[in-house]
Amino acid sequence: MEKRIRVLVAKPGLDGHDRGAKVVARALRDAGFEVIYTGIRLTPEQIAEAALQEDVNVVALSLLSGAHNTLFPRIVEIMKQKGIKDVLTIGGGVIPDADIPGLKAAGIAEVFTPGTPTEKIIEFIKANVK
Repeated sequence: MEKRIRVLVAKPGLDGHDRGAKVVARALRDAGFEVIYTGIRLTPEQIAEAALQEDVNVVALSLLSGAHNTLFPRIVEIMKQKGIKDVLTIGGGVIPDADIPGLKAAGIAEVFTPGTPTEKIIEFIKANVK
């Protein structure tokens, strides 16, 4: 029996808009992934702890508030401090193209902006989960 890919979908910070995260979570579930959705307004520490406790393969962060340059790298940093390795971390939301290289340098494997087909996210995860 093949182990299903486990994905944690999380909304860090004060962003309360979770429609996009729920659409992505449902698409991932329908693609056969096991999805854990944390809900809104979590701290980076809470997200990293959830990733550890749930033993996930992927952490998918969604943010629309503009705090991605602070929160996404902080989550990656805390995950490293907790010894979480080999977890694919991706991000999505309203993120300017100019910010994407910095996020990738900070450990975000890929950034998906509004209008990205969910199939592209699914394909990326399948191709990049170890």
